Amino acid sequence: METGEIAVGMAVRYPRTGTAGKVARIEEVRGETFAEIDTTGLLYRVDTLETAAQPGRTREKREEGVADLVRREREFGKDLKDAWKNIDNACEGGG
Repeated sequence: METGEIAVGMAVRYPRTGTAGKVARIEEVRGETFAEIDTTGLLYRVDTLETAAQPGRTREKREEGVADLVRREREFGKDLKDAWKNIDNACEGGG
C-alpha cells in the first residue's frame, strides 16, 4: 500500500500475521511511514499493509433454523455410528 492511499479510520490488514483493524494514527519515523492498528496498538510499515473489508459489512449473518440444526446433528450422529462400526477394537497405542 502506498503512503498516499492510507487514512485514519481505514480498515487494513497485515498479511504476515492476519492482524486486522482500523488505522488509529499515521506516524513518520526516520523517513518511514507507519500506521497504528487499533486492535493491537502496534505500528506497522504502511507498505506492508493491505486494505481490508469492513468487519460485519461484507459478510451476511447466516441464521440457521432449528430444522437445519436438527438435520446436521442427525447426520453427524449417523456418521459417528458408522465410524464406530468400522473399528476392530484393537488397542494400537504402542508402547
